Amino acid sequence: MARREYSGKVVVITGAAGGLGRALAERYAQAGANLALLDLRLEDLGPLVNELNDTGVSILAVDCDVTDEQACRRALNIVDERFGKVDVLINNAGITHRSVFAETDCAVIRKVVEVNLFGSMHCTKHALDKLIAGRGQIIVISSVAGLGPLDGRAGYAASKHALHGMFETLRSELRGQGVRVTIVCPTFIATGIGAAALGGNGQPAPQSQATVGRVAGAKEIADEIFLAASKEQRLLIPSFTGRLAHRIQQLFPALYERLMSRSVRAEFEE
Repeated sequence: MARREYSGKVVVITGAAGGLGRALAERYAQAGANLALLDLRLEDLGPLVNELNDTGVSILAVDCDVTDEQACRRALNIVDERFGKVDVLINNAGITHRSVFAETDCAVIRKVVEVNLFGSMHCTKHALDKLIAGRGQIIVISSVAGLGPLDGRAGYAASKHALHGMFETLRSELRGQGVRVTIVCPTFIATGIGAAALGGNGQPAPQSQATVGRVAGAKEIADEIFLAASKEQRLLIPSFTGRLAHRIQQLFPALYERLMSRSVRAEFEE
């Protein structure tokens, strides 16, 4: 099976300063791709840009609030002015919360959805013409929470379920135009997203995160994403725990709910 090659291609990564975004940037630079790195604050991208400057690929850093459509339009215009194309868009920017629905302000859920869903929508919308022109690729960082329920993360799960609906539909609409869509559903990764989780009132979550199974390293997951994308894989669930959970949820949803609830209950016990 032929695989996509990325040398000389232009890869746009949102949330590039974070753990997985950084690892993806390093992996695609290793493959010879030119990179457009987007994140909320330009200064957060400085260390990554400095690291990648010696790789021989072209690096562009752009500040971008993905919840702001005009900011995304501006960022993608800057990418177009610099490179003239977009071959790969990696919708990686994301946030989460840790709070049961009954104790979560609606504004918190709205913020999570704005970043995770609308941020991906904004960037995809304003990169789409270039992606179609170059028969490019969209990689969406979802979660196993996009495949089933996750107690204490109603807003997060909602945003990830919505990503699947949007990008599976877009994949169908783009059939025949050469644009491929890969949706990635990790479990737990050693990045900063858990530590930066919002509580139900919008402040940092007071409780520590419970995990199930092995916590994977960002580089490990980036390598798996790179391989799956190069093979134009439609769905990637990187971990055995994630694949098992997905299968149980499909076949025995009530059992899945009991097991999942038990695993995260300690987060919210006084």
